[in-house]
Amino acid sequence: MDEIRRLDVGDTWLHAVLRGSEDLPPLIVLHGGPGLDHTEFADYLDPLTDTVRLVLLDGRAQGRSDRDVPPATWTLPQMAADVSAAARALGARRYAVFGHSFGAFVALQHAVEQPGEAAATVVCCGLGSARWLDGLPGRLAAFEPPELREQVQASWASEADVETEADFARLMHEQMPWHFADPRDPRIPEYEARVEAAAPRYAPDVLRQFSVAGYGGIEVEDRLDRVTGRLLALAGRHDRTCPPEAGELIAARVQRGEGQIFERSGHMPFVEEPEAFLRVVRDFLRRALA
Repeated sequence: MDEIRRLDVGDTWLHAVLRGSEDLPPLIVLHGGPGLDHTEFADYLDPLTDTVRLVLLDGRAQGRSDRDVPPATWTLPQMAADVSAAARALGARRYAVFGHSFGAFVALQHAVEQPGEAAATVVCCGLGSARWLDGLPGRLAAFEPPELREQVQASWASEADVETEADFARLMHEQMPWHFADPRDPRIPEYEARVEAAAPRYAPDVLRQFSVAGYGGIEVEDRLDRVTGRLLALAGRHDRTCPPEAGELIAARVQRGEGQIFERSGHMPFVEEPEAFLRVVRDFLRRALA
């Protein structure tokens, strides 16, 4: 059964959903977006509760976390600091961090700026430099099938103007084919239904701010040698947003880095190859937290 916590991180409160035994080390889980919330994962990560206690965190000013926090604090360094503060609020002496997509940016920023605080970090479909996003317009222009291309392009362009949670939800639905290796993957409707059943709370103001500012402008590739904890970089071979080469570079430059590419996945390997994904992540966490 879920345990709901409000975590004091200093200047605001973060909403967290805890799943699994309190006797297991916590895995702080960071969602994508920006502007999404913990429901992005629905119940897809729940099998990991045989190894860790999931701490599904809503990021600063997102989800069910307090929204009354200055936009000037909506930065990758501050969100990375929030991870450490959340761990302290949990009383966690030893913990791991998992981030997907934008959450992977936060997880990597945390590993670089707070080296050694997390025993292990999983960077899933992330990157270490905004330069990897430079090719995004070209990849959007080449997206197949053509009948979905205009829909996806229009959705990306609309992020800078999104006003309501309903509009945000519509953009996510329109973009979803882009995030799968097969844009017509029959699992897309099932995934969307499982997320919807978890009652997501979107933050359009956060998405607007980040969409016009390079999604946080992550730039840590030149500091990856500072990471002292174990790190696993995961990527989908057909990821159109965060190319797998970005993940390979992270794994290569981190002293205790490992990498895994899921050959049949795009940006959503925990949905596209769930069994392989869970096996790889579970094995890494068991070794890193032993």
